Amino acid sequence: MDIQKITVKGGLGKDGRKENVESFDLKIGDIVSIVGPTGCGKTTLINDIELFANQNTPSGRQILINDEVIPEDFSFDPSKHPIALISQHTNFLSDLPVGEFLTIHATVRGAEDIENVVSETISFANKLTGEAIIKETAMTELSGGQTRSLLIADAVIIGNSPIILLDEIENAGINKTKAIELLKGYNKIFVFVTHDPTIALFSDFRIIMKNGAMQKLIQSNEGERATADKLKTMDNIILYYRGLIRAGEEININKLDELSLLLK
Repeated sequence: MDIQKITVKGGLGKDGRKENVESFDLKIGDIVSIVGPTGCGKTTLINDIELFANQNTPSGRQILINDEVIPEDFSFDPSKHPIALISQHTNFLSDLPVGEFLTIHATVRGAEDIENVVSETISFANKLTGEAIIKETAMTELSGGQTRSLLIADAVIIGNSPIILLDEIENAGINKTKAIELLKGYNKIFVFVTHDPTIALFSDFRIIMKNGAMQKLIQSNEGERATADKLKTMDNIILYYRGLIRAGEEININKLDELSLLLK
């Protein structure tokens, strides 16, 4: 199916009241954030999107693709399902080496140059994670950040999913600003569930959740993007110090002055 947009039609919040946001569209190329306090219903919203809810989930929401209701078997046929969900739960039952795991997936997907695709996927993942992933490493030996980075790369490159849902990637030690920069180069829909202000402000728009309901939709503007650039600089400072500490460096105030020159 050639997906041009997804429409999310509002349902009911936890109190049974109609959601303030009646509907919104996700178009190819959009980067969108879902924000709100813990327990407000952010994950429920992306689950509704992933399941193509048709007023058959507790929220009562409906998901349309290209303004049409999706056939019921569409959600359960992996060959037709266009969504990849990168959740916070990344436990693997398989102890296959990374390279073999990706090779199997690329083969199933019908990739032409499997070796090149696998290499590209690992290279993409290593731009997101602090500790490089080696293809001989078993999947079960990867850290949480490495696993999440690999799954994102796999969904983008091998799975080539047009819609990718990412649940709180900032908690996995991923270079989040680098992730957004890389993902913008792909013509897909990216939806972030996040508590991170940098991700939220770099998004095209954000959905505000409260009490299980979509309360508000805020479009990003020039002022917010300028703020996001400032926050990105702060994030780079933290990443710099994280690297120093991981490398066993001793920290002093001169390091901060040194970094200020590097960031100018």
